[in-house]
Amino acid sequence: MVPIKTFSEDSEQVTRLFSHLEFDGKKLNHQPGSVLGSTALIAGTTVGAGILALPAVTLPSGIVPSTSGLIAVWLYALVSGLLVAEVTLNIMRTEGHPSIGFLAVVEKILGKVGGRLAGGAYLFMHYALLVAYIAQGGEILGSAAAKVWALQILPTWVGTTTFTLLFGGIMYLGREKFIEKLNSAFVGIVIVSFLGLLLLAGGHIQSTQLLFQNWSALGSAISVMSVALFFQNVVPLVVTQLEGDACKIRQSIFIGSVIPLIMFLAWNAVILGSISPDMLHGTSNGRTVFDPLQILRAGGAGEWLAVLVSIFSEFAIATSFIGFVYGLLDLLKDIFLIAQGKLSSRLPLYSLVLFPPMTLGTLNPSIFFTALDYTGTFSISVLGGIIPALMSWKQRQEQENSDSINQPLVPGGKVTLIVMVGIALAMIGREILSIYTN
Repeated sequence: MVPIKTFSEDSEQVTRLFSHLEFDGKKLNHQPGSVLGSTALIAGTTVGAGILALPAVTLPSGIVPSTSGLIAVWLYALVSGLLVAEVTLNIMRTEGHPSIGFLAVVEKILGKVGGRLAGGAYLFMHYALLVAYIAQGGEILGSAAAKVWALQILPTWVGTTTFTLLFGGIMYLGREKFIEKLNSAFVGIVIVSFLGLLLLAGGHIQSTQLLFQNWSALGSAISVMSVALFFQNVVPLVVTQLEGDACKIRQSIFIGSVIPLIMFLAWNAVILGSISPDMLHGTSNGRTVFDPLQILRAGGAGEWLAVLVSIFSEFAIATSFIGFVYGLLDLLKDIFLIAQGKLSSRLPLYSLVLFPPMTLGTLNPSIFFTALDYTGTFSISVLGGIIPALMSWKQRQEQENSDSINQPLVPGGKVTLIVMVGIALAMIGREILSIYTN
């Protein structure tokens, strides 16, 4: 990577900060990252198992309130992503770093205390989501196995253990290229089953469901929506891929986040339109969550729809599981300063990643929604709300006292940053109050 200054080349202004160059033996060739590739990275990071929890948490409020909530949370995530891009760009400009990760960006701006806070939130997010995915993936796998083998019921530990050992074992034994191809195949299955679901479930939509609205129930869904729309951790990588080109980065973040939003809005409307809110009565009490997808997987709207929901759910969880296992492996390697070598040396690391969440998932099979709720409140609020705003505040303040001039990617000045932090703190406060009052 070669840092360059902005200049005019063939009557076209160069807007990138540096260039990816590759030597083919004769000359250096420019290898720019594409907006399409970076957009796909953001969209792929965002679309995960969080989509499975949406119908359960949005059902009490109805389609119109939950649609409004999803759009509001997306706007918040978009601003947050642009703030992360802004501070990453400024670090690249001032210090000449062409490649830097999310946690490194935080530590460079907010110091060791900020870095440790972000690292703790990041670690909690990975473990909490792995607990959620193992619990839910194991339940779906166990139910499918019981149906295939004509068994009345299987112990919950069978599903969670099988799910962890199956997918964890494949990752432990398989080569990285094989896992990449397998994950791509899983993504293909997710896309096909998702489209099939929309087509089949669309025929079951009741027009009267569009009229149901309970705005007071929307607040409890915000934390899970935040998990579903989280992508800020890959923004520094996007900035590097697009060579610090602010215009391309804006495009990539906007399009890459709006694609999952459209998917979530369609999914939410179709599932909620197929399930009557009257089903809530007698099935939900206190903090227990009624899951519409569980009804559909059990054949409540037809056998074919049940099969598609089960396939979509399991493979959406599997793709997210693979991504978060890799993410946690990298994080723990950095913490313990170890390198992956032979299979035997990787065993303790994989055990540390897989067995704690598997144990929690086995002890509490219904932890899926609680884990997502806590992740959204305590991790995403910090990583996707408080920290980006604080980083931008500090960086802009430092720039005011220096000669450097950098164009903010997010308008609104300090008011925007105060609102970002205020919303995040309100979410955390609401959850803490809810814990103590229930």
